[in-house]
Amino acid sequence: MAFAGSLPVPPIRRTTIGARFLVAALVAAAATLVVANRAFRTGEMVLVSGLIRLTSSSGVYVATERQSVYFGLGTDRPFGLQMSPECTSAFLLLPLVLVGAVMIALRPRISTRVLIGLACAGAAVIAVNQLRVLGLVGLIDWLGTDRGYYWGHTLLGSMVSVVGGALALVLFVWLSTRKPRAER
Repeated sequence: MAFAGSLPVPPIRRTTIGARFLVAALVAAAATLVVANRAFRTGEMVLVSGLIRLTSSSGVYVATERQSVYFGLGTDRPFGLQMSPECTSAFLLLPLVLVGAVMIALRPRISTRVLIGLACAGAAVIAVNQLRVLGLVGLIDWLGTDRGYYWGHTLLGSMVSVVGGALALVLFVWLSTRKPRAER
């Protein structure tokens, strides 16, 4: 029986088993990004080497044991880039995955939207990092080793990473929190 002027109390939503599984899987994925960072960086370098092969007529070699790609082989200006732990997209993905896990834990009903947002933002972060490395390769080819690396790594690389990371974050938040069409 309700008293006049009192509001009904909404039922407390409990986290479903599926949502708990998703949260655990996302936390495990985040831990894997940290523990298997070397393998992730190797994958990034293999991917970028394929892109360099598509855009360059010179030789390309990937040293997977060093997370390095060598390009310009067969020319008078060969160069190698090594993917260091701070230059990988894994550490841009890590906070997205953890925030996604928290969002699903707090609001299990948005799980699908959060996973779609993570997939899209994750793909964007990886693509941005590939674009950053390709830009670096292009500037080294164009401006030479010293100037090309300086401008490609310091200026262009930083701008691409910051802008791309911000856009990926906006994409993640927008896809994860917008209401379904039926509720709009």
